[in-house]
Amino acid sequence: MHLWARERLDTQLRRKKTQEALILFDRVLEDNDKQAHDWAFERRIWSHLEMVTQNLKLLATVSDVMNDTVVFNAVSKIGNTYSEHGFYDLAGQLLQGALVSQEKTLGKDHPDTLATVHNMASVFDNQGIYDKAQKWYQRALDGSENTLGKGHPDTLATVHNMASVFYSQGIYDKAQKWYQRALNGQEKTLGKDHPDTLTTVHNIASVFYNQGEYDKALEWYQQALDGKEKTLGKDHPDTLTTVHSMASMFCNQGEYDKALKWYQCALDGREKRLGKDHPDTLTTVHSMASMFYYHGESDKALMWYQRALDGLEKTLGKDHPSTLNTVHNMASVFAKQGEYHKALMWYQRALDGKEKTLGKDHPSTLTTVHCMASLFKQQGEYGRALK
Repeated sequence: MHLWARERLDTQLRRKKTQEALILFDRVLEDNDKQAHDWAFERRIWSHLEMVTQNLKLLATVSDVMNDTVVFNAVSKIGNTYSEHGFYDLAGQLLQGALVSQEKTLGKDHPDTLATVHNMASVFDNQGIYDKAQKWYQRALDGSENTLGKGHPDTLATVHNMASVFYSQGIYDKAQKWYQRALNGQEKTLGKDHPDTLTTVHNIASVFYNQGEYDKALEWYQQALDGKEKTLGKDHPDTLTTVHSMASMFCNQGEYDKALKWYQCALDGREKRLGKDHPDTLTTVHSMASMFYYHGESDKALMWYQRALDGLEKTLGKDHPSTLNTVHNMASVFAKQGEYHKALMWYQRALDGKEKTLGKDHPSTLTTVHCMASLFKQQGEYGRALK
């Protein structure tokens, strides 16, 4: 039916219908604080998103249909939706098309244009292409500082995300420097208890955590938690993110009783606020599985990983990076139990999905390759391990 209609619509009618669809998507797609039903809804309308995307490609230029802010925003939202569901190439193509039209219509330094530049950087960040992510964030930053000023919240959001690129690469000294720069500006412009400021406080805590400075990490996490509970409330998703991270820190220190208590607190709050199948809720389920794995309780780990996997496949799809990470970790449990055949089968499943979604050179893909090589080595298959 979609194909039949597409082939018979002339260009003018296709342009009109595409504009109407984009305006509708701008109204129905959520940007922030998504509930489980929002993710499920996006999966249900996926064929319609794909049809609009195909129509955009068929038209001579994206600017044929994008001539107002609402339509620009809709295309950006669809691009972000693709990115959130792990379809990074599609997201990049759509955002690139939007950017060409915005630069032509609005100018290179218009805030909406710069927001798209920022979102392009985020796509590269999610793909693990950090050099491109850094380049695009810098482009957004230069424009924002020029147009909006160094202390504008949008400028500081880009500074924050530059820090996150360094954090993802394990370059913690640079990450700390950029997070501190963001924090200084946010405290001055937004105030110490603003949610964006508290997110940066949280991320500084995460830097200390990854550097093994647990006392400092705990101090900064507590600062973030106190502020979020005061400003947002105990059951707000951002507050529960800090609760989850504190659990992870206790787990990493081997304090499993404390970790279990904090994970359970995060899980209870997320199930109540977001729903059982929300990605954040399933992240906590996944982390509880990992805690049982590190504690040597393999059967419990498998049960919790399976619970996470069932939810992630339902909400995000089988090829989403979060789903594939859970598949990978299921393989690791089987490997630890000495069930090498099962482990290889699950690692291969993870690898096939990661190569398809993320590419062969993504750090997550290479982690799975490394684990498979280690497994071959354990079994004495040195030729396959070297390969």
